[in-house]
Amino acid sequence: MGPKPASTASKAPSSQAGKAPAKAPEAAKKTSKSTSKSGDKKKRNKVRKETYSTYIYRVLKQVHPDTGISNKAMAILNSFVQDVFERLASEASKLAAYNKRSTISSREIQTAARLILPGELSKHAISEGTKSVTKFSSSR
Repeated sequence: MGPKPASTASKAPSSQAGKAPAKAPEAAKKTSKSTSKSGDKKKRNKVRKETYSTYIYRVLKQVHPDTGISNKAMAILNSFVQDVFERLASEASKLAAYNKRSTISSREIQTAARLILPGELSKHAISEGTKSVTKFSSSR
């Protein structure tokens, strides 16, 4: 507890004032929960972190059923997928803005894929995307 007040003391008074009321209700919640559970420790809610790990793992098992993957390799692949998603979404957003549209459609995604992904990879991505959209449209 000692280091926490020392770190907040260097901050501006306005930031301290904003944080003080937020901590007061938490302290009240902690005491009420600990007494209501008859001495049991308070159950902490985990901070949710969204990743593509489960989907990467499923694809790995489809391609190589007997191959595993390390946590570090999974983290690298997760970063890669997030980066490609960010690039495609950003480019699709620009394309929609250029054409004065407020919606990103499959057409913008397809054009973004053509612009961002190189050569053969672009062709494969577009064919897979077209196949997925067709399958989705026929199921509705």
